[in-house]
Amino acid sequence: MKSQIQQLIQQAIKSAFGIDFDIDKINVDYPPEGIGDYSTNVALLLAKEVGKSPMEVAEELRKGSTLAVAKVEPLLAFEKIEVALPGFLNFYLSEKSIQQAVSQINKSENNFGNSEIGTGKKIHLDFVSANPTGPVHIGNARGGPLGDTLANVFAKCGYEPYREYYVNDAGKQIDILDRSFAPDEQAQYKGEYIEHLRSRIDETDSKKAGEQAVKIILEEIVKPSMEKFGIRFDNYFSEKELQESGKVDEVMNVLREKDFIYEKDGALWFKSTQFGDDKDRVVQKSTGEKTYFGSDIAYHKEKLDRGFDKLIDIWGADHHGDIARIKGAMEALGCKDKLDVILTQFVRVLKDGKEMKMSKRAGTYVSVDDLIDEAGKDATRFFFLMHSADTHMTFNLDLAKEKSEKNPVYYVQYAHARIASILRKAEKLNLTLDVRCVLTLNVRERALIFELLKFPDLVEEISQNYAVHHLPQYAIGLADKFHSFYDECRVIDEENLELTAARLELVKAVKIVLAETLRLMRISAPDKM
Repeated sequence: MKSQIQQLIQQAIKSAFGIDFDIDKINVDYPPEGIGDYSTNVALLLAKEVGKSPMEVAEELRKGSTLAVAKVEPLLAFEKIEVALPGFLNFYLSEKSIQQAVSQINKSENNFGNSEIGTGKKIHLDFVSANPTGPVHIGNARGGPLGDTLANVFAKCGYEPYREYYVNDAGKQIDILDRSFAPDEQAQYKGEYIEHLRSRIDETDSKKAGEQAVKIILEEIVKPSMEKFGIRFDNYFSEKELQESGKVDEVMNVLREKDFIYEKDGALWFKSTQFGDDKDRVVQKSTGEKTYFGSDIAYHKEKLDRGFDKLIDIWGADHHGDIARIKGAMEALGCKDKLDVILTQFVRVLKDGKEMKMSKRAGTYVSVDDLIDEAGKDATRFFFLMHSADTHMTFNLDLAKEKSEKNPVYYVQYAHARIASILRKAEKLNLTLDVRCVLTLNVRERALIFELLKFPDLVEEISQNYAVHHLPQYAIGLADKFHSFYDECRVIDEENLELTAARLELVKAVKIVLAETLRLMRISAPDKM
């Protein structure tokens, strides 16, 4: 809906002032309740350019928008368009437009909110990608639901998302894992899983213990954990195989030819300071061993060679310093703006009011398996998704386990179950209903339907800004609006079948949108609780 209003305003600007105004600069928001359904401040931006006051500009646009509205799709009809100080333009949807939304949703079903903005574009998502040296801990796990949900949103918007786990099975951490199986008190990797692996390692095998352990950890710990978390990767990509393929050397040669690689003290260095880094970085040590950064450059180049239009990496906050150098390498390769990086901040888990410190299974941290075992997959994913990735979060385990409306995921799922119960009751009564009737909407009904209308805009916006935390927030808001409606509006009234028919259609539409919101987050939508 917002995009159609943007087009409408763009047409009005062209008509009134002869300006081809950039549509991306036309900001359409939801104003405070009571002063319209949609609002824009574009008149404030235009005033200086056209030499008029913001109020005069807004009035010109109001006239133009009123004339152009007939050209927009039928669902977008306005009762009125008003000008408000200091130059806002407020749009009020007509009741007919609001009512039509319900039938549109029920006709579209789970396709409601689908978009074609990403058609023909392939997006690669690299997330979780914890070192395969033990169980996945909650720090790495936070990026799991984020990347997985983002991929679902991309698919709904017509993109082709690809989920990949980059397996760091080469380098220093594998040597450290190897030493963890020796009788060494300095072993960094500890926990029950190490003791279990010790009995599985074939000491007669010529391969190192660490390399054997990585394969077992990946197949028997990491992959099952991801399945348990509701995440299925399209591929697990091996750093070791990348290095053995010679592609790291290939990309180093390309960068050397472009004069972005130089030799110093027997090592190869990338000129990352040219791209905002605080110092140049080693890509190959004097021993000939490739650094993680060297492999990472080759990995990103390899992804682009596979035909992806956009790369999205989801990393922990401790990788903040890596962003400038890897983006610099992409720019050096002629692939500027092809990579976006999302950083996730730290997670604390509270249980019985105290911070959980350690897992015996994992050794030195709380594993994602521990969290799912305690709270369940749905609550774990919902709680991780509720917070913006760039904020620290506290996971309240006691709240996540609570079976009450205090628990946000329970609250949302209960709304879906309540609707399912209403529809079962209606079916048992075998009511003969005429769904063609149109009734005057009360305040609660209108607010609920308008909340449903926000869903397509939300999905498109997340596909552009990656703000996945708005999905659970939307689900909570929709559940709020539904519960308020249900508390004041009797749905099934055998004495008023017209009203019953209209309200049953409304709750069906709510069920569709709520279930689709939960599906995008890969959280179940129960019919009974």
